[in-house]
Formats: sequence, C-alpha cells, structure tokens
Amino acid sequence: MPNPWGQQIQPLNLSNQLFGRRGHWEGWSCQKQPPPAQHRQPSLWGSGRCRQTLGQTNGRTPGLAMGLSGGQSLLLMPLWLLLSCLQLGTSLERIGYVPQLSSATLAGRLTQSTLTLEQPRGQFSHLNISDFDAIWLVVAHSKASQNFTAPQRVEDTPVPASFSQRGYYLTLMANRALYPGDRPGKQLRVLRVGNDTRCSPRTRGCNHPLPGPGPYRMKFLVMSDRGPVAETEWSSETRLQQAEALQAVPGPQSAGTVVIIAILSVLLAVLLTALLTLLIYTWPVGLSVPLPYPRRQATTPAGARPSQAQGSRCA
Repeated sequence: MPNPWGQQIQPLNLSNQLFGRRGHWEGWSCQKQPPPAQHRQPSLWGSGRCRQTLGQTNGRTPGLAMGLSGGQSLLLMPLWLLLSCLQLGTSLERIGYVPQLSSATLAGRLTQSTLTLEQPRGQFSHLNISDFDAIWLVVAHSKASQNFTAPQRVEDTPVPASFSQRGYYLTLMANRALYPGDRPGKQLRVLRVGNDTRCSPRTRGCNHPLPGPGPYRMKFLVMSDRGPVAETEWSSETRLQQAEALQAVPGPQSAGTVVIIAILSVLLAVLLTALLTLLIYTWPVGLSVPLPYPRRQATTPAGARPSQAQGSRCA
C-alpha cells in the first residue's frame, strides 16, 4: 500500500531551528514531494520537510524546535536538560508545616495589635538550607496571601509601611540555629508578632504592631543570597481582638430589677421608722435629768480688805 502522504522527511538546519528568523512566526512548514514509484511503509508523523516551533522568535530569543530525526534529538537533549534544571532551580521547596498560634492557656495570645505563634522548631533541617540562610515570617492579609510573590533579593523585602499597598510584609528574621529540633526546656518558645513599638515601619524586618483586626495569615520563607529557597504552608485565618463600646440596656427594666428596687425601698423605710421611734422614746428621759448649776461665790471689790468686806456684809 503506498504512502498516502507521499512526502519525504529531510533534516533541518539546527541553527535555524534554535534561533529562528527575526520577526517571523514559525509553525508547521512542510514541503510536499511527488510520490515515489516504489511502495513505502506508512509513517506515524507523515513525511516531508516538517518542523514545529513554539512562539514567535527573533534574533535574540532562541526558538524551541522539534526535529524528527534521531541526530537532532540527540543535539536538543542538552538544551532540554538545561531548561529543566533552570526550572527546578527557580521553584521553591515546599515544607509541610503550618504555623500555629500558641497555647490557649497563654495570657495575651491575641490582643488588638499582637498575636503569638509557636516557634517552628526542627522544620528547616533540609539539605538545601544552610545555617546562614535567613528565615523570615511573612505576615499577610487573608485576601492578599493568594497574590504573595517572594522577593528575589533581600533589598526587595517588603516593610510594614507597604502593608496598605501590597497587603503583606516580612518580619522576625532568624536562622535555623534559633529553631532547633530538640525539646524545649522550661523556657517559653514563642514568637510575638507586632510587639515592637519603637522601630520605624519603614525599617526592613521591623516587628511593628499589626495595623488592624485582620484576618491575617502567616508563613515562613527561607531566603539565601541567591533568592528564595523554601517556604512553609499558610496558616489559618487569625483575627485580633476588637474593642467594644459599652451600651446601655435598651427598653424597660426587667422584672427582677423591679423586685430588687422594691425590696431595697421597703428596707430603707423600715430603717427610717426605727430611727425615728428611737429618738421619740429617748427624748423625755433626757429632759428629766437635773442639770448641775454652778455655785455662786462672793466677790470682793477691788482695793478693799477682806475684813471690811465681811463687815459690810454683816451690816
């Protein structure tokens, strides 16, 4: 049975295949040949001078091409391996750890501007993480956590002052030596987020108080000098405490309040009656008691002798 396509496969130029032509869209291009006289086995890809490039290429961007001959496949294999390595190098390692709030028995776990997390102890003992890599805590609003992009340089680290525009920032920089995997002793191992009121919100790594009630989501990001290395999972949504204004009880008073007021009024009336009765019964007793009067003494005129004063009294 003859080949229904009647085409012949020819090798392509590798330079044209890798770099393409400037400003030219290269798709499938086939040059049809006249059918040969003898019979050929049917080919899966057909025949002809065919090639496929992905996208539009120019003089600077190499175009990815697919050749059909075995020699071209061997030549393109290093290129595919290089692209695979580059893709793996740019991806972050995922650490299966979810940041957790501290124990519920801890006082002040959640306030109006702070929250307390458990330390991620023993979660960064990986081969591609060194002791010199920085471990950041990412604090993000729940809606902005889906749009988070890890900074590629330390200089691009978002600060708390940019939270209103970006919706996230990095704080509490540490290394894995501060998060060992051994069991903690009597010392409390927690992270207090938003506990520094003295640093400027424009300073990189400032642990500034949280700007609002949230909800917030947190995760840890490991960065080296070359860029981000690994990251943990996002925590669940956390809302801070909110101050509530005191409100008066609306509507009429309840029946219990009326009963209490009535009982107190009766007791006050009984107390006043007893006090008045006591005053009435004790008042006559106080009047019948004779009052002591001072005894009158004789007075002597000035300049007179006592004997003359007695004589004049006798006369």
